[in-house]
Amino acid sequence: MIKKAVIPAAGWGTRFLPITKSQPKEMVPIVDTPVIQYVVEEAVASGITDILIIIGKGKRAIEEHFDRSPLLEAALAAKERWDELEKLKRISNLANIHFVWQREMNGLGDAIRYARDHVAGQPFAVLLGDTLVVGKEKPITRQLIEVYDRYKGSVVALEEVPYEKVNRYGIMDGKKLETSAGGTGNVYLARDFVEKPSQQESPSNLAIASRYVFTPEIFDYLDTTTPGKNNEIQLTDAMRQMVRTSAMYGLRFEGTRYDIGNKLDFIKTNLIYGIRHPEIGPQLKTWLREFVQDDSGAKGAKE
Repeated sequence: MIKKAVIPAAGWGTRFLPITKSQPKEMVPIVDTPVIQYVVEEAVASGITDILIIIGKGKRAIEEHFDRSPLLEAALAAKERWDELEKLKRISNLANIHFVWQREMNGLGDAIRYARDHVAGQPFAVLLGDTLVVGKEKPITRQLIEVYDRYKGSVVALEEVPYEKVNRYGIMDGKKLETSAGGTGNVYLARDFVEKPSQQESPSNLAIASRYVFTPEIFDYLDTTTPGKNNEIQLTDAMRQMVRTSAMYGLRFEGTRYDIGNKLDFIKTNLIYGIRHPEIGPQLKTWLREFVQDDSGAKGAKE
């Protein structure tokens, strides 16, 4: 069983300035929960018990979020706010969570290198914090682990995207191996990976969807990878080296990806999660419907 996961969370978050000037992008909330907590919860629901979060300058709030807060807990207990107290205690008991600092912002590949000692020669999962991926029946990371258990090779989560958007993602070129019951959850044998290709150069429209399971050999390839795009150590470049000598796989997963890496998709994701929230969902849905109708009417009157 894969029990260890790595969550890189050291990036600047420049697309969300000015809020990320003083607050980590991973702590920006979806409704009432920081993004990174959703990611940790996915890992835990997938059977992960040991998590390393890689942070950088200005990310201390992430450590504090997953630590105990005795003063706040005491204040909630004094007011007999037991539900909030239970939620607070649960956060610090999700898993064994450790932190390491990425000394320089040298890319995703460089960040993952900091996990070498933590994973200690074992296969491990990687979950990126700028994307929420919700499985249809089981967590996406759990689906990847099951593919690893079957093939004993590194595996990445895949999502089909429109060809006009392939330049936003790492793309996999692969050969389909099998289809699960019901015609979904396709497994591919990887042939190559390309980082943000043009539409004309892209070998497919299978985009890497921010979730991975790696064998420990990935560190050997990261060590020999030279700086690529943006003069950074790119994880995709290391994967391109690795696939030439080791079998690697992709899983077109069963579920939905919510990209929160830009402002518009972040707002969309908040609305989706808000509508599904048991406390505020019905009221938000009613208000949103009324707002759209009123706004359309106001525009029509002006025209």
